[in-house]
Amino acid sequence: MNPTSFSLPLAAVVLAPLVPAVINRTKAWFAGRQGQPLLQGYYDLAKLMGKGAVYSRTTSWVFRAGPLVSLACVLTALAVLPLGGARPPLSFAGDPVLLLYLLGVARFFTISAAMDTGSAFEGMGASREAQFSALTEFTMLVSLAALVKLGHLPLPAGVEAGSPYSLQGIYASLTATMWMRYGTVLLLAATALMVAVLCENSRIPVDDPTTHLELTMIHEVMVLDHSGPDLAMIFYGAAMKLWILCALLAGLLIPMRSGNAWLDAGAVIGGIFLLAVAIGVIESCLARLRLLRVPQFLTGAGVLAIVALLLAFWV
Repeated sequence: MNPTSFSLPLAAVVLAPLVPAVINRTKAWFAGRQGQPLLQGYYDLAKLMGKGAVYSRTTSWVFRAGPLVSLACVLTALAVLPLGGARPPLSFAGDPVLLLYLLGVARFFTISAAMDTGSAFEGMGASREAQFSALTEFTMLVSLAALVKLGHLPLPAGVEAGSPYSLQGIYASLTATMWMRYGTVLLLAATALMVAVLCENSRIPVDDPTTHLELTMIHEVMVLDHSGPDLAMIFYGAAMKLWILCALLAGLLIPMRSGNAWLDAGAVIGGIFLLAVAIGVIESCLARLRLLRVPQFLTGAGVLAIVALLLAFWV
């Protein structure tokens, strides 16, 4: 097996906390502030791991298992995540479905842990998370289906092929040639995935990760009762999830397939941090949508994904 495949999950494990830091520094620059250090995420994780956890007497094992299972699912998803044309440790036909299911299981346990507290506020956030994620999962699935339909072009020399129904095969086929021939389909799919990245990671305009008003919070309100190592696992899992979804989008937008796995993976990693800057710009220029407008926003992304899939069958 290509030794690079073992390096891909390791790169994510080490670099994932930097992605939220880049977003925060970009927002600070727009606000005219210096902002937090880029290593602030690592400092916060270390501080939380050194603290103790407090558990309410009304909670059960579900509350304690939520952060651990969620983090385990996100880490497992790294096994099927390609970076450009580089082969991940695990690749097989249908692994895009596995990736989405792992993210779904992680979300299910986060929602279950929030519901287990018996808090009305956390239950409200869990309800919103379930509603919005149902729309987002559909968008991601249809977008990936459009890429599967296009994933049958001849690959450049030296690029390792895979099943056209696997993530590695899909992204290995995303070359500059495909962008020139099917740019409209790929642009629609990329736009839909960008909306999914913002929603799945609770970013503006869907959610504000810095708000402290429970009536408008979605993700943050679900983790109010977590503390210590449990909260560290939640923060780390959220950074890892942001890395995974940005990697899917960056691999689509950067069709660099040189045949050198290290070079291709490095280009996608650079694209991940460029997307972090783009997210920071979006959050600095846009306001949060009203909750009643969020389903319309996500439905629009789903429509774009459907149009991309129909065009993929037509071209």
